[in-house]
Amino acid sequence: MYLIGFLEGAGAHCLDLIRGGIHAYASFAPVPLQVFFVSLVVLDPLVAVLVGLVRPEGVRLASGVMALDVIANWIVNWPQLQEDPAWLLRPVGLLPITLFGLFVIASLTPLHRAMTRPHLSCTTR
Repeated sequence: MYLIGFLEGAGAHCLDLIRGGIHAYASFAPVPLQVFFVSLVVLDPLVAVLVGLVRPEGVRLASGVMALDVIANWIVNWPQLQEDPAWLLRPVGLLPITLFGLFVIASLTPLHRAMTRPHLSCTTR
């Protein structure tokens, strides 16, 4: 699930940059959030690679990236949500980002534990 979610996110941000250039998010996000959204072109694939290689750092990075991504998306979507609360229910946008973020945060501890657990020895004594 991590690989699918983060690679989809990377693809979406790449498309945004192809369509709108470096200022693709300027119409709705303050500069620090614009920088963060652009940085996801690097961070999302990095998470996917680290998790794919079963690196605990990937799970920790995934949690940080998603926590910031969910917060940033709620900030930029808040005015629209105040006007139309049904905006949250759209199948593309804030709802899937929020649900995936919650999944990543909820799975952090068990997945990290599974990745750092010492392997059982094949020999018996």
